[in-house]
Formats: sequence, C-alpha cells, structure tokens
Amino acid sequence: MYITDNFDSGNIRVIALQDPQDIQLEIKHDNQSEFFQWFHFRFEAEQAQSYQFHIINASQSAYPQGWQGYQVVASYDRQQWFRIDTDYDGEQLKFSLALEQSSVYFAYFAPYSYERHLDLLQTIQQDPRVRLSTLGQTLDGRDMSLLQIGDAEQAKHKVWVMARQHPGETMAEWFVEGMLATLLDEDNPLAKKLLEETVFYVLPNMNPDGSVRGHLRTNAAGINLNREWQNPSMEHSPEVFLARQKMLELGGDLFLDIHGDESVPYNFVAGCEGVPSYDARHQLLEETFKQAYMAISPDFQDQHGYAKNKPGEANLKIGAAWLGEQFKTLSYTIEMPFKDNADLPDEDYGWSPERAMQLGADVLFPIKQSLARL
Repeated sequence: MYITDNFDSGNIRVIALQDPQDIQLEIKHDNQSEFFQWFHFRFEAEQAQSYQFHIINASQSAYPQGWQGYQVVASYDRQQWFRIDTDYDGEQLKFSLALEQSSVYFAYFAPYSYERHLDLLQTIQQDPRVRLSTLGQTLDGRDMSLLQIGDAEQAKHKVWVMARQHPGETMAEWFVEGMLATLLDEDNPLAKKLLEETVFYVLPNMNPDGSVRGHLRTNAAGINLNREWQNPSMEHSPEVFLARQKMLELGGDLFLDIHGDESVPYNFVAGCEGVPSYDARHQLLEETFKQAYMAISPDFQDQHGYAKNKPGEANLKIGAAWLGEQFKTLSYTIEMPFKDNADLPDEDYGWSPERAMQLGADVLFPIKQSLARL
C-alpha cells in the first residue's frame, strides 16, 4: 500500500499503513495556522479488495460538526468524483472503498486545480469581450488575476464576483466557471442583454497560494483573507490588498463573494443586515436577489443559513460586509455545501462540480433582476 499528497492541493499525513482495515491518517494544518479540514491524497494498492481509512484527528479540525452526514469524494480518473461510505463517530472520520483499480484519489470535495485555474483564464481571454490583467503577486509569487467581461466604457453597472478566499472551498471556483461559460454564451439572450449594460469584474481564485498548498482557509502566511478587509497589507494579505485597491479605484454596484460551508447542507446567501448603512433600499435589493434566485434555481433556498446580524453588529473585517458598507449596495456571500443539498439530495454524487457550475450559471438571473432596482 502507498499514499502520497505530493501534488497540487495535496494534504494528508500517514500515521499507520500496515493493516488494510485500519489505515490511519491525519490532516495537516494550514501553514502557520490552527485551521485544518481539507484533505486530498492518492492511494495505491496491489490487491483489489476493500480498504478502510481512519482520519484520527477529525474531531480537532476547524469544523468537526461538518463531518456529521458528510461523505468523502473519490475518483479514479480525477474527472468524475463520486461519494463513498463515510462515518464519523465523534473522534475519527472513517471511510471505506472496494478498490476497482490500483490507484484512486480521495478528497474533501472535488478539487479545482491550479492548472485548471490557469486554463480557465487563458481560455476565457480568447473571447474579445474579455480582458485578463494581473493585479500583483501573492506571497508565494503567484499572480492575482482579474477578468473583465464587457465594455467598461459603455456599461451602466459594475458587478464584482470573487471566489475562494478560503482555498479549500473549491466549489466556489466551479461556480465561477459555470457563471463565466453562461455569461459568454452568445446564444444566451439573458447573458447578451446583461453585457449590453454591465461590466463584470471576476476574481476566480482569491487565494492561489492556499489552493496549491492544500489549505482549508488561509493564505501562505496562515491569514484568513475573509477577516482582512478593513486593513489588509502587502506583507500579510496581498490578495485582499490588491483586490480591494482595484475595487476602490473602479467602484461597483453589486458584489458577490462565493464560498462553501462545512456544516449547512443547503445553498444560501449571507447579507449585510448588520452594517451601519443598511436601509430599506439595501433590503429591497437583497430580497429581489433572493426571490429571483429561488425562481430560477431549485437548488437555492432562503429557509436555512446563518443567523442575520443585528443592526450595527456586522463584522466589517469580512469581505461582503465591508463591501456592502463601503459601496452602500448589494453585497452577498453565496454559500454552497460540502455535503449535499438536503432539498435535492443525490446519493451518488452529493453536491458536485456540475451542480455548482449550474448554480453559477443561474446567478445571472438574480443579478439582472437586482440591477434593474438600482
């Protein structure tokens, strides 16, 4: 038997690898951080039999409640990721698989590789309506890439979409890929109409260092980027510093920050009810967005999610809250599950890249409806 995590976004530590029914593993911490939950590794064995894996530090992870009802994803070809039998006993995460081929990959959620990220950027920029620019570099020297879609000179509205402030939330970049494919579909009348009057600014991966390092929540320096928006720095959080600087330069009318939630098995949004400037106009924009999203997507709902902040109690270190207050407009965090959508469960695949991409495609309708209220 053999296990490795020596690849893009790999994360696992082998503790014991002798007994096929008791393979003991640990998830590594994010660098210089107490956070850990993301795992991704390759397992290889000669015999086609059942193997059982035990992540022995699961109860010490960042969100142990997220293991309840969760199923590990596996893939033989790194293209299709399926769910496997998983159990959490309050201490260890246990999962098993009857091996059909000699090598298989396991992960917390279907990975979105850095190579796929680069391919997305280069493919998208082939469209004449797209401009790719580099805002600067991360601590590990990777590019902070911004996509501009549409004519900034003619546009009435500016929409910002960013994903993967928390790098382990890979469903966020799958969402963005689906959104971009639909937005640039020349046969899609909604997309064509949007681009007549709207320019989109898209940051597909806000945390490329953490993504490659196999982090759950932080950048190369162990910083949670989604707590840096009031006072980012090039020394500790250049990703936020660069994005924020460009947003302040260009302005914006609608902001979406795409995430994944470990515990809540639903798709939902978190708004800006607690920011100081929240008013009836802001509420109208939020309600318009939610109602339109529910109308277009059966995968979206507004019954389950985070408790709303009381007036004046929003944490302005968080991206969506800071942006909503700074620009006095609609700013939503969109959350997707690591588990499955309990409203429309899929036994084989759970919440998946394909469903995240569809949710991203569907977001154009609530964006259009909300902009009409401005």
